[in-house]
Amino acid sequence: MTEIVPLRRNARFQWLWLGSAVSRLGSEFTRLAMPLLVLALTGSPGLAGIVAGARTVAFLLIQIPAGVWVDRWDRRRTLVTAQSLQAVVSALLAALILTDQVQIWHFVALAVLDALCAAFIEPVRDTAIRGIVPTSQLHGAYAQEESRTHAAGLIGPPLGGLLYGLGRAVPFLVETLTFLAATLFYTLAKVPRRPSDPSPTATREDSEGRGMRREAAEALTWLWHRRGLREVTAAVMVLNLLGGAFLIPLIVLVGERGGSALTTGTVLAGLGIGGLAGALLSGRISKLLPPGRLVPAVLTIFGAALAATALPWGAWWPMVPLIFITLSTPSLNVVMNVVIARMVPEAMLGRMGAVLSMGGMALKPFGPVLGGTLAAALGGAATLVILGGLLGLTAAAATLSRELRHFTGHVSPATDDALQPEARPGHAPE
Repeated sequence: MTEIVPLRRNARFQWLWLGSAVSRLGSEFTRLAMPLLVLALTGSPGLAGIVAGARTVAFLLIQIPAGVWVDRWDRRRTLVTAQSLQAVVSALLAALILTDQVQIWHFVALAVLDALCAAFIEPVRDTAIRGIVPTSQLHGAYAQEESRTHAAGLIGPPLGGLLYGLGRAVPFLVETLTFLAATLFYTLAKVPRRPSDPSPTATREDSEGRGMRREAAEALTWLWHRRGLREVTAAVMVLNLLGGAFLIPLIVLVGERGGSALTTGTVLAGLGIGGLAGALLSGRISKLLPPGRLVPAVLTIFGAALAATALPWGAWWPMVPLIFITLSTPSLNVVMNVVIARMVPEAMLGRMGAVLSMGGMALKPFGPVLGGTLAAALGGAATLVILGGLLGLTAAAATLSRELRHFTGHVSPATDDALQPEARPGHAPE
């Protein structure tokens, strides 16, 4: 019996994590710098929105095809190539800025190319964790991943603003260096090249468009027949819709109470503080509650916290309930990542990751529209109470769902079929 190495000494995972950490940090540097630069050059918030929207649309359109290709191709080569191309895209933009030749169509085109690279990087990185981390350590691995995300989100934008103050091209130059470093770290991680359990429908003939549609449909069918996981996915879709609707009403609320832009920014920092603390605690919490119980708990906490922001205790008060919102959500992210890694056949991980991500994001773009419309009609406080109440109703519905209540996320041989082979993390071929 092979001795399991502690996660902190798993060099392949730590190189993979370090690569994703520096890559995410580089992206956060330009998250603020990009709209600032577009606004400085054009003076149009609408054009800044078009650039961001173009990236989101491109990512959504390519996500499922990318998931299918990830399941077919050499995953190590795909990860390194996509990250290298992302560095090239960032370097091109930096060069255009330095030479004063950048135009709005450059921003749009390069944002689309960056999204295409990201659509391949994310599913490979997610599937690689299952290949190099034993099942017993998945909670710890995904908790470490979650802490990376929130730490980068907390420190990246302020540093990006500081770099932008040094020069318009500086954030993009630094981003290029982080992408190059990530490429090196991914190479050292030696991501497993191919799935160890080939998909029963994946053949050479499937390179045609019809084969791709069939493979994507296979993933959708697999999800539809997994009771419990299907209901969790639906609950997360609602959570993303309503969770994405509270930002504009919150900004309106702080303004109604006399808060300045600085006050609003400080209040929103509560999300980063809670998220980082929640990520550090997520490993423990996710082990205590199975997904079927954790989902309604997170929905309840999220809803109660949103409603609590409307309490008449000053412009700074909403920062406190915001901390509780992101204190709870990382645990759900960790649990769902572990569930997917355990339940999904390895040869289908790329497709399923794309399907679940697509499902989670499908309603998210409508959130700001919903929140803004309600805030315009009812004001910030009333809107936040309504959104909190809707989340509470969703939590009640989740609690009443028999499939969700009994869902543990563990593989059940009695109810699964031939598409559910035993997961064997750490034994995938290199």
